[in-house]
Amino acid sequence: MTDQKKPDGKKLNIELPEEVSSGIYSNLAIITHSNSEFVIDFVRLMPGVPKAKVKSRIILTPQHAKRLLKALNDNINKFEKMHGPIKDIDPQGGMPMNFGGPTAQA
Repeated sequence: MTDQKKPDGKKLNIELPEEVSSGIYSNLAIITHSNSEFVIDFVRLMPGVPKAKVKSRIILTPQHAKRLLKALNDNINKFEKMHGPIKDIDPQGGMPMNFGGPTAQA
């Protein structure tokens, strides 16, 4: 359990259950939105497998999506100050379908 300070200065206890603490690996995020929510589907693509499953779905209000964007930007900046720039392997933002290894053949 961790304590986080809320904007009003009061503490909020946040519990991290054991079954959630190991996380879920994802190498693709698909983001869609409506006028009232953002939906982020976290997917795991595997080399040579043409089908992938959504491993987790997070639904956010537009306000929370913007806060997440700001928090990610802040954390990426801090990471890059410590470890150097993160290489953008696909500046076009396309979906990675080839993992750089040999192409599977049947």
